[in-house]
Amino acid sequence: MAGHYYTAQIEWAVDGDYAGNAYSRGHIWRFDGGLEVPASSSPTVVPLPHSIEAAVDPEEAFVAAISSCHMMSFLDLARRANFVVSSYRDNAYGELSRVARGKMAITKVVLRPEVTLVASEEPDPTWLTDLHEKAHEVCFIANSVNCEIKMEPEPLRLVAP
Repeated sequence: MAGHYYTAQIEWAVDGDYAGNAYSRGHIWRFDGGLEVPASSSPTVVPLPHSIEAAVDPEEAFVAAISSCHMMSFLDLARRANFVVSSYRDNAYGELSRVARGKMAITKVVLRPEVTLVASEEPDPTWLTDLHEKAHEVCFIANSVNCEIKMEPEPLRLVAP
C-alpha cells in the first residue's frame, strides 16, 4: 500500500474576539470529491458558544475513522468467507483522558458493532469474535494509533435468506 496519499483541506477564519479567547472554533473540512464538513472543537473542550455543537469535532472524527475502517475490514473478510452481511451498525465511543500535566489523549475507543447476517441458522459462535479480531488486525486506522481499541460486539442478528 506504500505510495497512497490522502489529503484534507482545513479552513478557519476569525469570528469574534481572538485576543480575548472569545472566538468561534467553527471551521470547514474539505475532502477530494468536493465534500465539505462543518467542524469545530468539542463543546466538552471549548464551551458553547465558541464551539459548534452540530459540527463534527476531531475527537468524534477519530472514533468514526476507527469504527469505519473496522467495519470495512470486517465486511470484506465476511464476504471472503462467504457470509452475507445485510447490515452493520456501530455505536462506538472514545474516552478522552489526561495522560500527563497539560496533556490529553483519546486513551480508549470502544466499538460495539451490531451485525445482521443473511442466514437460516447461526454460524459457529466463534465466527463473529474471530472475524472482529481479524478485522482489527488489518484495519489501517487501528494500526496507526496507540490507544486501546476494545471490541464489545452485540449479539449476531439473523435474517432469513
